[in-house]
Amino acid sequence: MNKLLSTSQLNKLGERLRKGPVSQDDLHALEQFRLSFGPAAERVSGQLTSLGLNPVSRPAKSTDSIIAKLNRERTRLSKIQDIAGCRVEVDNIVDQERALKDILGLFPNAIVQDRRVKPSHGYRAVHLIVNIDGFLVEIQVRTSLQHGWASAVETIADTIDAEIKYGGGPFMIQDIFGKSSNNIAQFERLELQLLQTDQAPEELRAQLLKLKSELQDLLRAIIISARTAG
Repeated sequence: MNKLLSTSQLNKLGERLRKGPVSQDDLHALEQFRLSFGPAAERVSGQLTSLGLNPVSRPAKSTDSIIAKLNRERTRLSKIQDIAGCRVEVDNIVDQERALKDILGLFPNAIVQDRRVKPSHGYRAVHLIVNIDGFLVEIQVRTSLQHGWASAVETIADTIDAEIKYGGGPFMIQDIFGKSSNNIAQFERLELQLLQTDQAPEELRAQLLKLKSELQDLLRAIIISARTAG
């Protein structure tokens, strides 16, 4: 693992960061570690662009986010798979499946984590973990509705309680987002069925598009309201 520190050294660093107090030397070592992922993230982003996708890149997870994850998940620093990553947004499930196929064509050894089947606290997407010369880079592939939902949750979490993203925070908010996630999943299954048939009435297709637009507007309104309140 060519990341300035050996696996053993990384894990010892992670333990010190978790237990605290955190020294300046440890913060400097973490900074060097996280920044070392930049070239791998840039390479992945470039290859996704070559597929006609439009990746939003995150070359390195923030220091605070890494330390929070070490404490939340009790994981080892060397095992964190999303130090670097990028996100791809597509319109619907059909496009999502097509993007997955294309990405796996570029990275056939990628590990696929399908969070549509097993959502994480309502979060749905497909993640691929690719290994670039020993550096793990996470690719998130989301539909527009999956992305809108995730963005709404992140914005509310930033405003009210960071634990909302991980199943914590006020029960009412968790309940609302849980139900809305299930409703979006049901909608996308219906959308998929209609996209896969040529016999659906045009009126039904129009109603579906209208409902999708309304869902997207609602998610955007939640984000705007949260930012205004914050």
